[in-house]
Amino acid sequence: MTQSQPHPITPGDDDIAANVRAALAEDVGSGDITAALIPAAAQANARVITREDGVLCGRAWVDRVFAELDPAIGLAWQARDGERITAGQQLFTAAGPARSLLTGERTALNFLQLLSGTATTCQRYAGLVAGTGVRLLDTRKTIPGLRIAQKYAVTCGGCYNHRIGLYDAFLIKENHIHAAGGIAASVRAARQHAPGKPVEVEVETLAELEQALAAGCDRVMLDNFSLAQMVDAVALSAGRVELEASGNVTEQTLRPIAETGVDYISIGALTKDCKALDLSMRLL
Repeated sequence: MTQSQPHPITPGDDDIAANVRAALAEDVGSGDITAALIPAAAQANARVITREDGVLCGRAWVDRVFAELDPAIGLAWQARDGERITAGQQLFTAAGPARSLLTGERTALNFLQLLSGTATTCQRYAGLVAGTGVRLLDTRKTIPGLRIAQKYAVTCGGCYNHRIGLYDAFLIKENHIHAAGGIAASVRAARQHAPGKPVEVEVETLAELEQALAAGCDRVMLDNFSLAQMVDAVALSAGRVELEASGNVTEQTLRPIAETGVDYISIGALTKDCKALDLSMRLL
């Protein structure tokens, strides 16, 4: 089995700042009129806890929210991204102007609960295939504007990143193949258009897999193959190309798919179906 390491996403300062500024703009708008009821000089301390077990993710976004609102706010974290957290656990404390703490509360927790929920989902899925050698990949089925953030959360939960978008790797699917004149023509055009970019081809039959192998692509996506077809595909490819299973992947079918010998399984649910972790902030 050949396995190339997918490049993990590392969010940059610009990515985080853009996320936070957009979120604050939609929430705060022209000003927090409820926080304005509190005396401007009032100071406060706050603590944030989780009400359920999970995996923490999103510290940098929380830090940036409060830094954008008020540099006078100080945070003290008691957990790191990627760590297991348990119900009732204190995640961080904050101290500073009461108005700013309350204005930033929802935006900060929105990032933390979403990204922690994503990481928690990914850890659950990763645990289901432990010991098989398969790697679980995310997809482009992310919340608009938060792709880098969610893909980072995927890695915090122990899964791996597929391509970031439409620009960093080819994924030649059925419609591309039809419009470009076939699998061989598509792969040839990809090599000419962007030499060095990974080339993946989606196939729906073993016959198409043979065409993809002959065309010399880097990876083949087995679209909605049955378990028996996946076993045949692994035997047919004989390690000549990486194989990625996709379609109809559930928590019940995940391990049987992994045990067919494919290299990767891509799962849209890692980012599109995640449940936000239940968090709470209280002033002390």
